[in-house]
Amino acid sequence: MDEYTADAFVNRDEPVPTLTFTSTGSPSPDPESKRSKLKESLSHSKLKEKIQDGAASRSETGFSLQDRLLTKLLQQVIPTESIEEVLDLPPDKRSSKYIGRPGFSIPLMTNNFRRFNSRIGIVFVFQTRLIRLLTWRDPTHTLSLLAVCTFICLDPYLLAVLPLAAALLFVMVPAYLVRHPAPSPTVHHSAYSLNGPPLAPPRTIKPAAEMSKDFFRNMRDLQNSMDDFSTLHDGVLKIITPPTNFSNEALSSTIFLFLFVSTCLLFIASHLLPWRLFSLLLCWAAIALGHPSLQQSLLNNHASHIRPHEQSAKSWLDAWIARDIILDEPPESREVESFELQRRKGGSRGEWESWLFSPNPYDPLSPQRIAGQRPKGTRFFEDVCAPKGWEWGDKKWVLDLGSREWVEERMVQGVEIEVEGERWVTDLVESEASAARKGKKDGPGWEEGNGTEQVPFGQWRRRRWIRMVKRKGVSSSSSDNGNSSK
Repeated sequence: MDEYTADAFVNRDEPVPTLTFTSTGSPSPDPESKRSKLKESLSHSKLKEKIQDGAASRSETGFSLQDRLLTKLLQQVIPTESIEEVLDLPPDKRSSKYIGRPGFSIPLMTNNFRRFNSRIGIVFVFQTRLIRLLTWRDPTHTLSLLAVCTFICLDPYLLAVLPLAAALLFVMVPAYLVRHPAPSPTVHHSAYSLNGPPLAPPRTIKPAAEMSKDFFRNMRDLQNSMDDFSTLHDGVLKIITPPTNFSNEALSSTIFLFLFVSTCLLFIASHLLPWRLFSLLLCWAAIALGHPSLQQSLLNNHASHIRPHEQSAKSWLDAWIARDIILDEPPESREVESFELQRRKGGSRGEWESWLFSPNPYDPLSPQRIAGQRPKGTRFFEDVCAPKGWEWGDKKWVLDLGSREWVEERMVQGVEIEVEGERWVTDLVESEASAARKGKKDGPGWEEGNGTEQVPFGQWRRRRWIRMVKRKGVSSSSSDNGNSSK
């Protein structure tokens, strides 16, 4: 194994540190759940197609013998008949057949990881040097950074100079010194002269050789960086999510109120604030907090002065929220309707029989009636359910006495309305309805009655029942259970 790769950016210093929190980390996932998630995320046809794409292009990417054997093995294991073909599902538009990028392939993934790991060293070098700079390992370097930040905070226009100066100092000057190295210490010289032709070849950045120590150093730092990201992600969500996801509506409403007021104030008075002074103090504080002595002093002062008052401050905030944030408004309520339909049996003078309860009045000009379809609904009143997300606000249904109003709202024609009694709205026979329309061209298209006239009626009649519903509340415990089950 090679000790290192020449002309490669690799972090040969101490390993990239990993972050830890006081609380225990997330438990390791159950192997059964991981296996089930993998089965759900990868279908047989997509995986087989992507493996075939990878096998077809292996001559171009230069896969090793073991990669080709693994590809052949997976092609034999995966069945040819896919779930999409069995269930007659539409093709997946993310497949490599429809887009230019190659699909998922284990050999291709392995090859890309090796190439990526050979070239990621420059990121870890920068990360390590930045950590050394911010933790005051070399105080002169940290003070120099503090001076640069001070100039930029006081004169933000210098920020445009920063990338140009960095290119000169960290790219051009080191590249020139490589072509014109300093003379050997054994050679007597009076001064270091930069004149004359180049004395060394230019430096070219090369990836770390595989199976070298630099390659495994990159893998080590990549492993630690992935752990840092996962730990930081979980820690940030643990702090931010509870007060902002309205699991505690009073606390989340308070935060929303503070953010809204702050946004309005900054929108009006942001030009009056000394932003340069704020950025300077923030920069100094951020860099000073990296000093080990100051960190220990802050921890001691927090334990002795701040922590004893945390409970009292929390109690005051809870009391203020309970006093000023009012969330006990009644839930939203609305009115729902159901139409009781009856059908005549035995001709135009026959008796009426209960048919069903429908959400539509099934009037003569309704789309269902014109299409010759039967009315839809439930046979019994007890089977009528509240809409999804709502619950009943009353104990029983109430007959709508304003039959004329809902007929006018729906512009129902060819019916007779009972303004008294049981409030039935009955269909007229076609001849009577045509005569009513001819005799009353400007009329509403319906007639009033009290149910006692001997008028030839149609086959259907209906009346409207109403009932109040209210929004169904969802507790935080049930929402958590619902999220965990997804």
